[in-house]
Amino acid sequence: MSRRLLKTAVFTICLVPAAMLVYRTFVSGDLGVNPVDTLLHETGRPALQLLLATLAVTPLRRLSGWNDIIRVRRMLGLFAFTYAVVHFSFYFAFDQVFSVAGVLDDTTKRRFILSGMVALASMLPLALTSTKGWIRRLGGKRWRKLHRLVYLAAAAGALHFIWKEKVLTLETITYFLLVVSVLGFRLIEFLRAKRGAAPAAG
Repeated sequence: MSRRLLKTAVFTICLVPAAMLVYRTFVSGDLGVNPVDTLLHETGRPALQLLLATLAVTPLRRLSGWNDIIRVRRMLGLFAFTYAVVHFSFYFAFDQVFSVAGVLDDTTKRRFILSGMVALASMLPLALTSTKGWIRRLGGKRWRKLHRLVYLAAAAGALHFIWKEKVLTLETITYFLLVVSVLGFRLIEFLRAKRGAAPAAG
């Protein structure tokens, strides 16, 4: 698959949840008995899915040797952030009626709201510094350290979804296992690199 075709395919796939939600809202009028809950669910889910897809890029590249997949990681991350912002905007507008005090109160009282806020806050600096210009400004080493926040964002996002659902389902278990798998992969890589960099005994 050519690089341009890969990017086009991923871009199209990322737009599918938004297109479906627009269709359900303005064409079919099928948002269920609780439209606000539907809007929240159908923007939060792709945000988490695309965030996990972003994390999966590096393990997939290293395990498969498919190096071109790295070229869509930034796109996946920005789409994940966009869906997360829309998700929060719906919550802020329809659930809290634009009340900052209400959001703060909700955050202190409900753990799934707190974890969602942590996820969104962790994604913000990643989105803002995702360009090549910011990589040059920060330097590669500092930029990579900052972008480790993606692991916190993914873990918090998964907890947000699991705690919101309140019961374990196949979907929630899948998200949990994906986060654990990706974090486990990165931990193994870190330990291998550290062991390889250690001076030989003797």
